[in-house]
Amino acid sequence: MIKTYSPKPSEITHDWYVIDATDQALGRLSTQAATYLMGKHKPQFSGHIDCGDNIVIINASKIRLTGNKLEDKKYYRHSGYPGGIKETSAADLIERNPARILETAIAGMLPKNKLRDDRLYRLKVYPTAEHPHGPQSPKPLQENK
Repeated sequence: MIKTYSPKPSEITHDWYVIDATDQALGRLSTQAATYLMGKHKPQFSGHIDCGDNIVIINASKIRLTGNKLEDKKYYRHSGYPGGIKETSAADLIERNPARILETAIAGMLPKNKLRDDRLYRLKVYPTAEHPHGPQSPKPLQENK
């Protein structure tokens, strides 16, 4: 009788990858990062086990948005009080906190389940080329253009 293979947590390794966001489209980069965070690129992928990798994204301030998205795309947050909604354009968000635009896009592409927080914890986004993860020796991830 053939049994379905299910990876055990002790068999899973979380590799480190670095992605350079310079002149890459936001959506295409986000889907690639979400795929690696979930572990769908691995042959032992299993939906109920967190088998993804660590992703370091550098140069987040140089991300590219196509069309009029810099002015038209809006990000909302709410204070919790009546009338406490705040609106920010993508251009202002890139200027003020370029890491948040990538974190928001990638978080929206991950499944909404119990593994989501652990996957987002393994995502590291930096606005410049400097990052403190040199000792982990992250491998460069080839971008799909």
